[in-house]
Amino acid sequence: FHIGEREEKCIIEDVPSDTLVIGKYKVQRWDVHTHGFLESAPGLGMFVTVSNPYAEVLMSKLYGPQGTFSFTSEISGEHIICLQSNSTRFIAFAGSKLRIHLDIRVGEHFFDESAVQAKDKVNEINLRLEHLIEQIHHISKEQNYEREREEKFRKTSEETNSNILWWAIVQTLILISIGVWQIKSLRDFFISKKLV
Repeated sequence: FHIGEREEKCIIEDVPSDTLVIGKYKVQRWDVHTHGFLESAPGLGMFVTVSNPYAEVLMSKLYGPQGTFSFTSEISGEHIICLQSNSTRFIAFAGSKLRIHLDIRVGEHFFDESAVQAKDKVNEINLRLEHLIEQIHHISKEQNYEREREEKFRKTSEETNSNILWWAIVQTLILISIGVWQIKSLRDFFISKKLV
């Protein structure tokens, strides 16, 4: 994505509790002379701020023009990841565009193939099994988190349906009482005019 030199960009990630989130980014600055983005942006860094669903800051750190950040979620929900350049130019002069390449991986533990190749076959199978067990734990956490979300959604739906039912009953009672009042008023009017 593209941002201005002093602009902040935030991304929302829905993350289960106790889950590792790893983000890799790279910043490129727009070059006016070549009318393209430079391969890197020397001297330019990025502030990375991560907030949990309760707006508590989990991480706030300054990185270079490219880097990797990681955090572990304490609670499940929507975590906000914000990126902003550390440009010191005044807003009037900071008209340069930045291109940011961002890769966010939720719950992944990278599998190091080079370590496997250096080990013998038994250790290779051991490492692969450990990696599979980690993936199973991650999938289990994801499923539990989705169950929690589905339960909250079901509760909210049931409460809404109950409120709609009561509102319909109240509306029906109001309509019946207004109808009875109108009939009584009309009858009293006809009696007073001696039409009945």
